[in-house]
Amino acid sequence: MKMKEIIELSTDELLTKRRDLRQESLHLRLQQQSGQLEQPSRLRLLRRDVARIETILSRRANEPQTIPAAEPKSKKKK
Repeated sequence: MKMKEIIELSTDELLTKRRDLRQESLHLRLQQQSGQLEQPSRLRLLRRDVARIETILSRRANEPQTIPAAEPKSKKKK
């Protein structure tokens, strides 16, 4: 998955995609342990995709949230 494609996804889609990739990674590791894995390079690609998704999620979490500007409070004169 390309970084451009990942950036275009919403946060909910990214969370779902990360869960799916981790689950697929688990299945591939189990196949590797049993000697049935046909494409060992797929594990590396999955790991990198998960890292890309987590990078985007952490960037979004660290971005300052846009808070609507509150009206300035007028100072009361005594």
